Amino acid sequence: MGFLAGRADLHTHTNASDGSQTPSEVVRAAADLGLSAVAITDHDTVAGLEEALEQGRKSGVVVVPGVEINTEQGGHEIHILGYYVDRHAPELAAKLQWLRGGRERRAARIVARLREIGVTISLDHVMELAAGAAVGRPHVARALAEAGWVRNMAEAFDQFIGLGAPAYVPREWLSPTEAADVILAAGGAPVLAHPGTAGDAGDLIPRLLEHGLVGIEVFYPEHGEEAERLFRRIAEENGLIMTGGSDSHGSGFAFRSGLGQRTCPFETVTLLEAAARKGRVTRAARAARAAGGAGAAGGATRDDRP
Repeated sequence: MGFLAGRADLHTHTNASDGSQTPSEVVRAAADLGLSAVAITDHDTVAGLEEALEQGRKSGVVVVPGVEINTEQGGHEIHILGYYVDRHAPELAAKLQWLRGGRERRAARIVARLREIGVTISLDHVMELAAGAAVGRPHVARALAEAGWVRNMAEAFDQFIGLGAPAYVPREWLSPTEAADVILAAGGAPVLAHPGTAGDAGDLIPRLLEHGLVGIEVFYPEHGEEAERLFRRIAEENGLIMTGGSDSHGSGFAFRSGLGQRTCPFETVTLLEAAARKGRVTRAARAARAAGGAGAAGGATRDDRP
């Protein structure tokens, strides 16, 4: 039994988006650490979930199917995690496809802006690095490092493609509440990711609560003790599940936390699964009532016909 038995890392990325490891490799690494559960939460895609779930069955690790939807509001990039989503849900697939298209358009604009300031990399190479996954700025950063323009990916963000840098390009976004709605419609449980980077969480959370928010990521590598106390209090005051995870992207990300470096109790997995199930039952009941009401109205109309 590993030293992280009874713990869950509920925020990880694979090469289905901008991570460096395959879904199977992430799950096997979680098993090696002794984690009881790991969530796969790739940016704007669920393409890695099938492989991860299969590897979880082989490795004896609970794999929580998830997604991380990137949104924007008030000049802040805000991420919404969705747990126990139905990866086959049509509305989810359509929204994620739209977001991935926006990622490709953004990558092209970033490469063009880099060219304007004399920094030349190939868009084709950036797409090759993405290898069919959801392309993102980390792929551009890797291309910059490989071409010798920067020493590492962190430097690429600082000098060229991070917020405020000369080649930064904003994304095409959903709003945070739209993302929560998409997750709910796909049978999932929406959770606010790393609220410490989301601007005024005190203003954001009440609006997200109206759209089915069930949790908040309290335990996160960039949250210091004071921030963690704040988000614990917010969670307790609003009856939210306290989640946690490393936001691991695998090797090659010196500015990212490693797998298992921030975790939460395994009981959190049970709470999230129950919240997702409750949401599905509630929506099904509402749909049934609406259908019954429509049928009754239709029946009354037919009965009143001469």
